[in-house]
This record gives sequence, C-alpha cells and structure tokens, in this order.
Amino acid sequence: MAKKTEGLKYTRVKPVTNVWISALFIFLGLLCLMPALLVLVVSFSSETSIRLKGYSYLPMALSLDAFSYLARQTGYIGRAFLNSIGITVVGTLFGLIMTSTMGFALSRPNYRLRSFFTWFIFIPMLFSGGLVASYMINAQILKLKDTYWALILPICCSSFYCIIMRTFFQTTVPDAIIESAKIDGARMIRIFVQIVLPISLPAIATIGLFLTFAYWNDWMMAKYYISGNSHDLFPLQYVLIALEENISFLTRNSQNMTAGTASNVPSETVRMAMVVISVVPIACSYPFFQKYFVSGLTIGAVKG
Repeated sequence: MAKKTEGLKYTRVKPVTNVWISALFIFLGLLCLMPALLVLVVSFSSETSIRLKGYSYLPMALSLDAFSYLARQTGYIGRAFLNSIGITVVGTLFGLIMTSTMGFALSRPNYRLRSFFTWFIFIPMLFSGGLVASYMINAQILKLKDTYWALILPICCSSFYCIIMRTFFQTTVPDAIIESAKIDGARMIRIFVQIVLPISLPAIATIGLFLTFAYWNDWMMAKYYISGNSHDLFPLQYVLIALEENISFLTRNSQNMTAGTASNVPSETVRMAMVVISVVPIACSYPFFQKYFVSGLTIGAVKG
C-alpha cells in the first residue's frame, strides 16, 4: 500500500501546474479555431470590404452576396451536394465492410491463405500499378466510366487500412472469446458480427472517419472517370473547383468583359463561402464517430 501511495505522488499534478497546462491547451485550441473563424467571417463580408481592408476579423461591412451567388447555382450545387452525400455514405459503408472482413480473416492464425493474402495486399503499398493501368481497368475492363461506381469503388478499399484492421484484431480481440463462441456452436460470421465488431468500434470509427474524409474531399475520380456529358454525377468538390476556376477566369479577364459582368461576382468571399459549404457537413460527422469511439473503448473484455 505504501508503494502504491508513493507511486501516486509522482504522477499527481499540482494545482498551479494544472492551471498552466489547461491555459496552454486553451491557447492551442484557439490557434486552431482562428483560421476557421476567419474563413467564416470573410464569407459573410462584403467584397468592397475585402478589397479595401483585406481579410479581417472585423470587416467594414457584412454581406450575403457570396451565399446569394451560390444560391443562384442551386440546381448545379444542390445536385452535387446530394451526390457527395450519397457517395460518401455508400463508399464508407463499402470500405468498412471490405476492410474489416479482410482484416479479420488475415488476423486468424488458422487461415491457410493468410500469408499469401497478407503479401497480396502489402505489395501495392510499395509498388502501385500507376494511373494509366488503373484507368484502363476501371474504364475499359470494368466499364465504370460515367457511373457512380467510378467514384466509389477505386478508393473504397485501402491496403493500409486492411493492415491496420488486421493488427488491431490480432492485438485487441482475445482468442479466448472466439474459441468460446466456437465451442458454443456459433458460426464465424456470427462471431464476427456479434462479438468482434462491438469490441472493435475504436478501429472501425477511425477507419470510417478516414474514409469519410477521403470520399467527401475527393474530386480526382470525377475528373478521371466522369465526362462533361454526365454532369449530373459530379460531386460537390468537383463542382466547387469548377466554379472557382470560372470566377478566377472572370477576374483575370475583367477588362475584356462587358461592364459589370466581373464586378458583380464576389470572387474572394465566394471562395470562402465554398469552404464553409464543403466543411460544415464533414464537421458534423465528428460527433457521430467520436461517440462510437469513446463507447467502444469500454466495450468487451474477457471475463473469468
């Protein structure tokens, strides 16, 4: 008991030290928040204020011109917004199913092809087939061009995520639980769904968050596999980039445009409004993943 008390003495934090540590983390949190706040303020600023004063937390005048400009593109942006939501949800679910099942199979020591498939998914992490080869397979062999699957399948499964899940299952899921379930007559699919997944929520939530970011921010797949004739398939990020390029074109060539054409486009504030539109939905996913991450930490144990 004395040794335990002595050990706690060295791990205890003094009140003054605790205050300084809390103040430090509050300061670091504010530093992370300030750029996001600046983007939000600039998006609601007037274009004249940006031209005269530059980016500022206290603009000369507030305006909704940037959001009004984007609202006039409702048919284009609204469709892209729904596309991105659908692609992100379906792609994340597909990615989690493929990653978790592959990782669980590779974590089982009695799986005969374990070594072969481990090398099979590990080699692409070191040597990629390249863009041309992947394009030929996806567009010409699998016929995914101008389909939603072209925006989902190429990035739904990552070798890196499979290795992470395999390592997590090996180090976290006790073999005693799986063996006990087998003795009780449970099949492997039931063991995986009802026993392994509930105690693996931290890893699943982490991989799910990475996949959500990847799908929501992806626009390269649309550039590669979606042609201009299939504009209804464009995701939000691709549409926002196209709008930003059009605004930049109008701004650079304003002297050649009809009077008032380029000046009516709030170029600087629209860019920040695009950032707000693209960031808010993905920011709303944080509480969902965090809830399962925290709850998953306390689920599952080997009971004697």
